[in-house]
Formats: sequence, C-alpha cells, structure tokens
Amino acid sequence: MTEITRAETWQAVRAAHRWVIPERYNLAWDLCGKWAEAEPNRLALIHVTDEVREYTYGQLWRLSAQLANVLSAHGVARGDRVGLLLPQRPEAVLTHLACYRLGAVVLPLFVQFGADGLLFRLGDAGAKALITDAANLAKIAEVRDRLPELADIFCADGPADGAHDMPAAMDRARDTADVAETGPEDPSFLSYTSGTTGPPKGALHAQRVALGHIPACQLFYDFWPQAGDRIWTPSDWAWLGGLGNVMMPALRMGVPLVAHAPVRFDPDAAFDIFRRHGVTTSFLAPTALKLMRQTKPPQDLPLRAIGSGGESLGAAMLDWGREALGITINEFYGQTECNLVLGNNWRLFRPRPGSMGRAIPGKHVAILRTDGQIAAPGQTGEIAVRQGDPAMFLRYWNQPEKTAEKFVDASDGHTYLTTGDEGRMDGEGGFWFASRTDDVITSSGYRIGPSEIEDCLNRHPRVAMSACIGVPDPVRTEIVKAFVVLTDGEGDDALAASLIGHVKTRLGPHVTPRDIVWIDALPMTATGKIRRRDLRDQD
Repeated sequence: MTEITRAETWQAVRAAHRWVIPERYNLAWDLCGKWAEAEPNRLALIHVTDEVREYTYGQLWRLSAQLANVLSAHGVARGDRVGLLLPQRPEAVLTHLACYRLGAVVLPLFVQFGADGLLFRLGDAGAKALITDAANLAKIAEVRDRLPELADIFCADGPADGAHDMPAAMDRARDTADVAETGPEDPSFLSYTSGTTGPPKGALHAQRVALGHIPACQLFYDFWPQAGDRIWTPSDWAWLGGLGNVMMPALRMGVPLVAHAPVRFDPDAAFDIFRRHGVTTSFLAPTALKLMRQTKPPQDLPLRAIGSGGESLGAAMLDWGREALGITINEFYGQTECNLVLGNNWRLFRPRPGSMGRAIPGKHVAILRTDGQIAAPGQTGEIAVRQGDPAMFLRYWNQPEKTAEKFVDASDGHTYLTTGDEGRMDGEGGFWFASRTDDVITSSGYRIGPSEIEDCLNRHPRVAMSACIGVPDPVRTEIVKAFVVLTDGEGDDALAASLIGHVKTRLGPHVTPRDIVWIDALPMTATGKIRRRDLRDQD
C-alpha cells in the first residue's frame, strides 16, 4: 500500500511497502472529495488571522466547486495554467482543489517575488488566469501589459481595479461541479526551480505527486498521523516544502491543517501558534529552527514531531531539539524535481548528525560515478533517484533538452534522475552530502540560482557584469554575495544600496544580495563562462 506499515526496523518498513497507484486518480478527490463524501463535517482547515475560522472538508468541497465553476465560466479548461499568488489562506487551498477538479494546472507563486520574477514565471507558463489578493495586485499591474495570455485576474479580497471580485463571483456560482477524469500521469502543478545557468525552469508535476510524498511524511512526522494531530509550517505553500511536505499530505491524510502566514518569521510567535492551536507536527526549515533556538520555548508545547530539510542541521541543533523541545528532529532530503527521497526516523535508527538519512520506503537512491557505474559504499559521486518514483516530475516546461540532461542510464540497467548534489553512501545505507555540482546558493531553505540575480543586476545602468555566490552565514546557511563590474566610475555605499534595492524590488527579498563587492574584472573560462568557484576561493 502507499502508506507505510509500522514495523520495528527501517528494513522491515521498506520491505513491507508497495506503491498503489490507481489507473484513475484525481488530486482534488483524494485531497478533499473522498472526505467530503464520507465525513463532510471532519475538520480540514484552521485559518488563523486576527480571528480564527475553521473549515470542514464538506465546506472546502462546496467552495472549490464554486471556484471551479467561476474559472470554467471564464474559459479555464483542462491543461490551462492558473497562477496562484497568495499566502497561506483558504483561497489557496480552494485554488488547488478547483483547478484539479477542472484538470487545469496550478502555478504556485511566492508572494515575495517581485514584478520581474512574476513576469517571467507567468509568461513562461502562459498562465491564462491568476488568483491573488489586494496586497499583490500592484506588482501584477506593473507587468500585465507584457502578459498577453493572462486573460483574467481574480482578487480574493473582493473588488479591485483590473481584477474580478472573486468572493462575489463564487457566491453566484453553483456549489456542485464534476471532477475531471484524470490519471496519475496527468499534470497537476508547475513549480519553478532555480538553476545556475539561464532562467528558472518549470518542473511539471503529475497528479500522483501527493502519493509520492506520503511515506516520507509518515516517517519524519513519527508514524503520522496519530490521534489529535494538527500540522502547521511557516514555509510558504508556493514552495514544495510547504505544499508537498505539509498542505497536500495533511488534506490527503485527514489531519487538520493550520493556515497562518506571518509577514516575518518570529520564533516566539511560532511557539504561540503551536501552543494556542494544538499543533503537534511541523515542517521547519533549518533557518527557522536556528532562530527558535535563540529564544526559550514555552513548557506546554503540544509538539511531538518535527521534520526539517533543505540543509544539514548539525549535531548542535539536533541536541537542542532533544533538550529544549524533547524531540529528535527528523531530517530529510529532496528537491523540486523529486522531493522526499531520503529521510530519518529516530524510532527506527538513531539519526547521525550531518546525514540526510536513508532511502525512503518505495524510493531507490544511488550514488553514481561519472561513468554511470553505481558507486560502492564510501565512494563519492552524484546522488541520483531511480526513475518511476511517484514524487518525480514529468518534465521541465518547454525545455526538452534540459529534461533529457537531468536523466542518465546507470550500470544497473535503470534510468536515474540526477540531483546535482555530490555525496556518498555509508555501509548502513545512510547518505551524506558533500557538495553541489553547480553553483546553487542555499539560503534560509531556498535554493537560489545565481543567473536570475545576475541578469537583474546587469540591467542596472551602472552595471557592466556581475556574478553571485553564496557565502556562509550562521543563521541562513548562506547569503548572496554579488561581485560587480561597473560601466564607469567607482562604487560606493549609495550605489550598493541602489543595486540591493533594484534586485529586492524586481525579484524579491529572499534572493537579494546582502553584500556587494566592486571588482575590475570577473574570472572567466576560455569559453566566456564565469568561474564562480574562483570567486568563492578568493572570498
């Protein structure tokens, strides 16, 4: 079965696991419809703002039908892309459900993206419609004339210039709607991931993606779900960490999902959310945990399990979790193209600081040498995932060459997805990260490709060339550092502030350089490529 069978050892859990992927499968039905039919009054969602509002599965199912009918009336049909630019709130869940009911494809967008970041993703995906809120409309208005395929914008907060009044439209719509006849390989959502060369790539995921996340979630949330469980993450649902590790699995498994979107992460406020709303399980990025370590947690926390991923926590953070929270944090590993492939469960084996864990039940992970041979334990190579994993993406959007480059044939006769991460496997099946094979920057749990930032900097009239690297930071793991060649004159603090603001406004604060270095020339290869490794060595 797709869910894990509890056993005494990791090996036994793996041996008992079987994927059950039905021929006909629709995410909206699996996440909500089945519960609405069997237990319509079951609590599904708790929205926390200045007030608290609860939603049952029956309510979500009816509301999603109304939204599906609204979108359909505006021409959204099977295969069309619908942008979703909202923080954690009920309308974000409804957008996913409504689109999957129609067979449309959701395009999750991070609310901190600037206008340029939104322009690229909406334009590249060819989004036909967008659902957003009043706070984000100004950014969309700035670029809408360059998005010819974007026919309709819906504002979740009510009437607004240039946008339909979504609540009013839903009130007028029928609260019943069909569910598209989709299969597990039909597309569901399009998640953009940063790379080191060129602009971000859209990873198109299948309907089966939620099923591929379940075994890992059950393990790193300590044999989840258990009676009384509730779950919340401060991570945005636009990222696979918030969407695939929390929102989708919670709905699918019938665990009440807390929706709360802090403007800025505050550890004391996070502890208060856990305590006041009975949150027992959470996905917390390492940066959030490092900030929480700096404050004293309350004594009456209901938390019983925490999963963390994105970068290694290290021994000190694991010790803090045990001492301050009474929890052994279970680390895991994955990426946008194929999430949650490695992980830990402290009841089955003792996590070792620095290890990403072992291959999740149903997942086949190997270390590949450059010649395609499977590396022996202890040998370093590229971490790779065998093709066929339900959590694995379908392809990159409109980039068949990049898709082909992602896969290699290995010596065991199977095709593997390559991750771009170097590592090794020990004799017990534990995986250990060594380095990136490219120049991706990992900051506060986000994977940041330098090319998009460099392109933005290079559009400033004073910049001739630029290059970005990640440099160590005790809280964020890495921060973005930019090396800039000017067109003329010398750089000063005012120009550095101008460049930082230039990137922050256009791409968003999460990718903004925190340090600018003026440089006469960038180190280049003979073919004209920037040698970022030389900049890191120099730094």
